[in-house]
Amino acid sequence: MPTITFEDVSVTFDGDVSPTLDRISLTLDEHRIGVIGANGSGKSTLARLINGLGEPTSGRVLVDAADVTRHGRDIRRRVGFVFSDAENQIVMPQVRDDVAFSLRRLKLSRAERDARVDAALARFGLTDLAENSPHTLSGGQKQLLALASVLVIEPDLIIADEPTTLLDLRNRARIAREFAALDQQLIVVTHDLDILADFDRVICLDDGRVIADGSPTEVCAHYRSLMLA
Repeated sequence: MPTITFEDVSVTFDGDVSPTLDRISLTLDEHRIGVIGANGSGKSTLARLINGLGEPTSGRVLVDAADVTRHGRDIRRRVGFVFSDAENQIVMPQVRDDVAFSLRRLKLSRAERDARVDAALARFGLTDLAENSPHTLSGGQKQLLALASVLVIEPDLIIADEPTTLLDLRNRARIAREFAALDQQLIVVTHDLDILADFDRVICLDDGRVIADGSPTEVCAHYRSLMLA
C-alpha cells in the first residue's frame, strides 16, 4: 500500500477566520481507511490534498515520500478520485467514451485501450449501456461509471468523497461490495457509517482537527455520541 503522510498540515481559505484544517499530522498506510465528521469538519479538504486538488497553507502532504505540491502530476497518475456527484466526472457523450477518456494520458495501443475499457464496463455491468449517454443512467449506474473511469487507469490509491450520498439502499450496497473487492488502497470520506464497518481504520475530524483515530467500532461510536450530545 502507498504511505500517505501529513506533516503538520494546515489549510486556511481566503477570508476565513479559523483554519479548515489545523495542524494535521497523520500517516496512512492501511488498505481501507474511512474519514468521518460533521459538515465543515475538513474531511473533503483533507482528501483533496492527497492528489493535489488542493494545497496546504502550511506543512506538507507526501505520497511515498513525494511532496504532492511539487510532484502533483506524477501523483495524480497513481491516485484516482471519485466525487460525490458522479455528474461532475462525466465529460463524454457516450458511456464507453467516458471510460476511455481516462486513458488519454497513457501511451497505450488501441488494442490495449479497448481491452481495458471492455473489462471495466463488464466489471460494473455497463457493457449493454456502452453506447448510451451517461446522463441517461440511473444514479447508481452513474456512480459505477465514475468508479469504472477511475479503475481503468489502474491507480495505486482510490479516494472516494461521499460516494453513496445520492444513492438508494440497493446501490449503496453495490458500491460497498465493489469497495470490498478492491486490491488498491482506498480512502472513503463519508457520512454513511455502515459502509465503514469492515474498514481497517477510521479517522474522525471536528473543526479541522483529528479527534478520534482507530477501529470503525470505536471511532464511529465516538462520532455518534458527539453528534447526539
